Parts: sequence; C-alpha cells; structure tokens
Amino acid sequence: MQNEIKIFVSKDWVEYELIDTGAGEKLERFGLYTFVRPYENAVWQKTLPESEWNKADGKFWSSKSGGKGGLASLKQRQSGWKITTKISDRWEMSYKGIKFFASPTPFRHLGFFPEQASHWDFIEEKISKANLAKNFLETAPSEAKGQGIHTFLKNSLPNSLVPKIKFLNLFGYTGVASFFALRAGAEVTHLDASKQTLNWAKENQKLSGLQDLPMRVIEDDAIKFLEREIKRGNKYDAIVMDPPKFGRGPKGEIWKIEEMLPKLLSAVQKVLSAKPLFVILTSYATDSSSLSLGYALEEMMKDFSGSIESGELCVLEKSNNRIIPLANTAVWSI
Repeated sequence: MQNEIKIFVSKDWVEYELIDTGAGEKLERFGLYTFVRPYENAVWQKTLPESEWNKADGKFWSSKSGGKGGLASLKQRQSGWKITTKISDRWEMSYKGIKFFASPTPFRHLGFFPEQASHWDFIEEKISKANLAKNFLETAPSEAKGQGIHTFLKNSLPNSLVPKIKFLNLFGYTGVASFFALRAGAEVTHLDASKQTLNWAKENQKLSGLQDLPMRVIEDDAIKFLEREIKRGNKYDAIVMDPPKFGRGPKGEIWKIEEMLPKLLSAVQKVLSAKPLFVILTSYATDSSSLSLGYALEEMMKDFSGSIESGELCVLEKSNNRIIPLANTAVWSI
C-alpha cells in the first residue's frame, strides 16, 4: 500500500482568510471580523506591521500568555477572548454553499477549522462520483453500458454503495464535514460527546437547508458507540475521524489520544463495510506527525486494496503567499 506525502490546501475560500502569521500568532478574517489567535509554530517574524494586527476585532489570550480579557462580555473574558470592537455573538459563514455559524469558543477556535476545506471538497467529490457511477449501473440499459465501462465500474466500486453510501463522522463537532457528505447523497451519522456542540450542528444543518436529509445526530463517547455498532453489525462506507488530544465523554470518559487511538482504529476497522470508499484521520496534537498517522491507517486498512496519502492540512497566507501547516492528516481511499 503506497503512502504518499501531500500538502492538503484549499485555495477556494472567500469568507475566510489567513492574513498573516508570526511571533507565535496568526491574524485571520472570519467573514466580517478579524481575530488574532495563538499559533505556537509561527517561530518567524510577522510580515505585516503591528499596526495592522492591532486593527483586529478580537484576540484569544492563551493561558501561556497570562493575558486577561479586555472589552468583552463576561463569558468571553472567562473563555480567554479579548474583544476590542462590538461583534455579534455569532454570525453566518459559508463555503461553497454550505452555511454554518461562527462564534468565539473557549477553545480558541470559532466553531470550524478552515484548513479542513480540502477534506470537505474530497468528501463531496468522492461520494458524488460514487453516486453517479452507482446510478449509471442501476438505470442505464445494459446495451448502452458497454462491456468496458460496465465492467470497470462494477469491479471498481464498492458493492456497499448500493443503495446509499453510509458516512460516519466521529468527533463530528459542528457538522461541516457531515453536511458536504449529506449534500453529496450520503446517509450520515454524526457523533460528538458534547450536547452543546451537537445543538450547534443541528442549527448549522438547518441553516444550510439540509434538515430534511438523512442525518443521525448522536451524543456519545466514540469508543462506546463503536462497540455498540460492532454488536449491532452496522457498517459504514466512509469514515472521518478528528480525535482531540484530550477530552471527556458525556459521562466523564477520559480521552487521551496517545492511549486511545489504537483502540479507536481497531474498533473503526470492525465497522467498515466490505468495500469501503475512504477513511480520513486528522490530528491537531502537537507531538503527532502525518507519517505516524499514515502508518497507523495503513495498519488498519491492510486487508483492503487502496492507497494512503499522508501530509499536512494547510492554509495559504495572504501576506507573503506562504503555505502554513495547521494539522496532520492521513487519507485512505480506493
């Protein structure tokens, strides 16, 4: 199984922009507002003058900086945000027609991860193409298919794609990846341990006009959910995993990625369909690497034919056209 190194970057953002980085920080535009957030890997100097950075509408003060909140609501001060101008509690954003709310959270991000846009594109393209091929096999008259294309499609596509691709988003957060799968025609299961986050995902789903499409929203610990799915015999054709470095389940379950990732991958392997379409694994843990994720995914998928691409999720920086890495990832696909 080939493990290729790749830079994953989307250049199609309109409402998000990485303006500049440096001195342990990044300056970003989220729709109408600009924010300064920590980026410890930015060990270089800022390209833009400090006067440009000072125009930001808000800044997240990490515990490492020892900063205190400024002109912010009590909630925002407690969560580490210093808001310098009056902004909405949340505001609408979109990427290629999928809409979602942005809002400052206690965890320094704003409800979605812009660098994952390349994965959203991949998810929708893969599922859409599989659905087109599936529809061709189901509806085209046999004399029109031709021996070559019919044989090729039938041999290359998973049998499990008929009638619907089943997509599982573990650690699904506010749902953006799930909505691209949903729009592409998948039957989606969206799981997260946070009830508040899942309510946010439901609001995003309605905002995108996808509320009538088949998406199960489940509040559960990922491992416990997978163990029950194994017993039920439920299978999935496409799975996305974005496990946190540390977290707690709805009943206080402790999650530590270095301890739990092998168990997670073992359980995921048991809920894969006979001929899966793709698996995506992403990590924001600072001590992880794309190669290690790729090797772990390669071991999990050893019984399936396909290829693996390992690399970094990146965003293009406006100030000097650099590609800035923000997370490690590995993708298996047919």
